[in-house]
Amino acid sequence: MGIEYPLRVLLIGNGGREHAIAWKLSQSPLVESIIAVPGNGGTATCPKVTNNTSVSAEDFPALLELARKNNVNYVVPGPEAPLVAGAVDFFENAGIKSFGPSKKAAQMEGSKTFSKDFMKKHNIPTAAYQNFSDYNKAREYLDTVQHDVVIKASGLAAGKGVIIPTTKEEAQKALKDIMQDKEFGSAGDEVVIEEFLTGDELSILTFSDGYTIKSLPPAQDHKRIGEGDEGLNTGGMGCYAPTNIATPDLVAQIDRDIIQPTIDGMRKDEMPFVGILFTGLMITSTGPKVLEYNVRFGDPETQTVLPLLSQDTDLAKIMVACSERYLDSVLIKVEPRFSATVVVSAGGYPESYAKGDAMTVQTPPEGINIFHAGTKLADGVLKTAGGRVIAATATAAESLRAAVDKAYEGVKLIQFNKMYFRRDIAHRAFKPTTDTKEALTYAEAGVSIDAGNQLVERIRAAVRSTRRPGADAEIGGFGGEVDLSKAGFSSDAPIMVGAIDGVGTKLMIAQATRDHSTVGIDLVAMNVNDLVVQGAEPVMFLDYFGCSKLDPEVAAVFVESVAAGCRDAGCALVGGETAEMPGMYKEDDYDAAGAAIGVMRASSRLPRHDAMAAGDVLLGLASSGVHSNGFSLVRRILARENLSYAAPAPWADPHHHHTRSVGAALLTPTRIYVKPILAALPRLKGLAHITGGGLTENVPRMLPKHLSADIDVASWTLPPVFAWLKKAGNVDATEMARTFNTGVGMVAVVNPEDAEPVKRQLEELGETVYTIGKLVARTEGGTGCVLRNLESWN
Repeated sequence: MGIEYPLRVLLIGNGGREHAIAWKLSQSPLVESIIAVPGNGGTATCPKVTNNTSVSAEDFPALLELARKNNVNYVVPGPEAPLVAGAVDFFENAGIKSFGPSKKAAQMEGSKTFSKDFMKKHNIPTAAYQNFSDYNKAREYLDTVQHDVVIKASGLAAGKGVIIPTTKEEAQKALKDIMQDKEFGSAGDEVVIEEFLTGDELSILTFSDGYTIKSLPPAQDHKRIGEGDEGLNTGGMGCYAPTNIATPDLVAQIDRDIIQPTIDGMRKDEMPFVGILFTGLMITSTGPKVLEYNVRFGDPETQTVLPLLSQDTDLAKIMVACSERYLDSVLIKVEPRFSATVVVSAGGYPESYAKGDAMTVQTPPEGINIFHAGTKLADGVLKTAGGRVIAATATAAESLRAAVDKAYEGVKLIQFNKMYFRRDIAHRAFKPTTDTKEALTYAEAGVSIDAGNQLVERIRAAVRSTRRPGADAEIGGFGGEVDLSKAGFSSDAPIMVGAIDGVGTKLMIAQATRDHSTVGIDLVAMNVNDLVVQGAEPVMFLDYFGCSKLDPEVAAVFVESVAAGCRDAGCALVGGETAEMPGMYKEDDYDAAGAAIGVMRASSRLPRHDAMAAGDVLLGLASSGVHSNGFSLVRRILARENLSYAAPAPWADPHHHHTRSVGAALLTPTRIYVKPILAALPRLKGLAHITGGGLTENVPRMLPKHLSADIDVASWTLPPVFAWLKKAGNVDATEMARTFNTGVGMVAVVNPEDAEPVKRQLEELGETVYTIGKLVARTEGGTGCVLRNLESWN
């Protein structure tokens, strides 16, 4: 038998969520009356609503007696506890229809281990996890994991059973608190330990009749008690919707890849979901992943999204359509507005707090709603009765900022002793994110790698026309060669190798900070590293210093740093040119270039293409920082972030225990790899110096056309400076790999059996070495460098 109108509703619960549901249901012409058990100070004055505290919200038989006495024909359990306890089954067995899932389906919230196993079974994206009912096994597992974790009490814990530890010690303490000390009671008999995901959180409320889904606008809540998302977890201190990260494409992806498969999977598992499914999501670099399911309206999400429904969207009609399995015939209209909710709590919450304080709430103007939670109306006096006491929600058509400002105007209408609220609700929406910030590229910073490649092709013929015996005049490698034995000199004469390079716009940072003590090392490094990848030993170096007006002190410091680089590389600084050209440069600006000459025997020449084979191992030698490429983009990012060179560097510096300035950190000189590489040279098949063009452009320069480098970028940790540049500049991972060295300044190819001995030898000589990949057969039309797990950089 179907549900007959008008509806006489039994609403179970006493929170802000229940007040918002009562507020919206009371607007329906299909609803005659609502009994709220126990209700709160807000439902007490809501049209069509009567509070009833004569029975417990947990006493189903007493609730049934109350329902029959008042001719109730529809039950709406608000919180999770009655749903997990089987309220829907109980009332429907008694002949009264309800809005919500069965007891079996409610396990999706009642047991986190159940829901995680469900996601795994149905291939729904979520964090990696392990379930434990044995404390000692859980403790041992925590000791083995290397990633950050989240610890969840499997059962119901009033929204507080999720712990996000920041250290192993905190994790072990949380585990003990939950499983041994029973902080959350029997909810902690079993725990889920899962991978800590990073990204932006979204909450989506979705109506379902077991087949059809209809989602409300994605919202973002604020779980932490303190501003800036600091402090203890709470049930939620505020919320806003819609969010700027929830693009139409992302919402469609979530519906397609997560919510619909969830509803379909539950039906296939013989527990069709009817009601409203709350899906907590993390929007990671690899796409949306499920954090948790709740089987009821969220709080405070409900207070935020229900006011976005149009006046003619009838919540009662939607609920009945879910219960009667015809949701596809109901239209849900969402107004093109913004909504924000600010929760006001008792002082001390979420720890100890007072109850029973008198409070006043003024009548809000149009566009602002006051939703009660922990309040009680007794003898006409409104008093506090919970931790999260009350909330102000506002909507606005013009902007989210307008909605937030109106919500805070609503807070001013509320008064009680020691009231507390966060003053930064929706702060994440007002900060640039990867979705709102322009993604910067090297090309937009004024440097085109493609144009450089085109120039090489354009001048290749002209350069080739200069060939002579002993020199093929081919460009595109790391350095140029002259085989003296083939150039008319003695048959045992060595091969000479030359390289020429500059420092680029890194010089501008040296000039801006007046620190010229490292860029000469960069100049040497850029040249000698290009020599050693050919197999040559640098023997001499020449520099060039050009300026408008010579400052002897600056020039002397610069040349001294060139000499320091030459000593590190083992080559002689044999000469140079200092050019003073008034008008050529601006004020104190200068430019610098250098040329290195090295020698080698033919047997040492790299790369050895004929020796390379699929399966050869790629070793990566760590860089010391940004080195000398990508600084046009670096400077663009700093300018947009309004970060001066004198400011403390916003990234950690693994080589210094104290915080350095931005300028000092960026001027860390390019690492010179010459001496360790020469020592390992006999067992190397090829080398690539990772400069402009990054791994993407430089690694293929050492490979034959039939082989490609397969590199796993997750095999080393992206250094903090690059992680910051990526985030601040919203730089795509592919662009990062094509612009910067990303933590690997040199790549070597070795036989598989030589990989560990060479790695050990280089490490003994002071290098940090990673095994980053291998050579594979190149597919037709394929690239010379394939980078896997780029998402690990996000």
